[in-house]
Amino acid sequence: MDEIILPRRSQNSHKGTFGKVLNFAGSPNYVGAAYLSSISALRVGCGYVALASLPAVLQAISAKTPDLVLIPVKQAKNIIKNYDVVSLGCGFSTEAPAMLMFKSLMTELAILDLPVVLDADGINLLAKFKKTILPDTLILTPHPKEASRLLGKDLDDILKNTEDAATEISLNYKCTTVLKGHNTVVCSKDLNIYVNQTGNSALAKAGSGDVLCGMISGLIAQRLKPFDACKTAVYLHGLAGDLASLDLTEYSVLASDILEYIPKAIKNVMES
Repeated sequence: MDEIILPRRSQNSHKGTFGKVLNFAGSPNYVGAAYLSSISALRVGCGYVALASLPAVLQAISAKTPDLVLIPVKQAKNIIKNYDVVSLGCGFSTEAPAMLMFKSLMTELAILDLPVVLDADGINLLAKFKKTILPDTLILTPHPKEASRLLGKDLDDILKNTEDAATEISLNYKCTTVLKGHNTVVCSKDLNIYVNQTGNSALAKAGSGDVLCGMISGLIAQRLKPFDACKTAVYLHGLAGDLASLDLTEYSVLASDILEYIPKAIKNVMES
């Protein structure tokens, strides 16, 4: 619990005070990933989240929520500089157009020196193009299989020692690593380690990682340092899963339910 840092909230504030996230996410088969990874950034206190995606995805999301700014992905590159953090990869796809966009975006982000959170297909694309120019502030959030792709190792080697695997990723990619699992490991760019103790099998559900990605982005937007943002996000994410499972059982919690329990997790931390 001593590791968890919630961003301070000034009463003399506006939406920009709490940061702006630009989230590149979603594809026709993965609209949910775009929704979950965007709304979760707002749920942890971020003031403004824009979703950059394909028109069909944006149309579906507009019917789901009024809380996001929706930007056609082809236009988003022109406004990146207006944001505090960029997240990329949730349901993004690894098809040829996505590959081209990934390379272009990563070069642009390195030039702008913005914090970048790569999850899911963002990580899969990075594993394919290991010589990609990377931003100085990079957060990678792999599950073990994605970690095996990043390191070119067997999955069993990753699972044998997740702390060593997270450390190796941070060394190789000069990043903060969130290696997801039963006890998620966070390794900072300078190789400090945090092993999370919250969470349960309720979180082993499609979309759970998308929620975590948004939580990390939303906390970084509020100017937490990457290591602190990642530690806080994985703790709150796990705690939200714990609280949800008390009401719904570990069998029945959905990723969308986690969104509803993030406020309860934050309140739990504030009152402890």
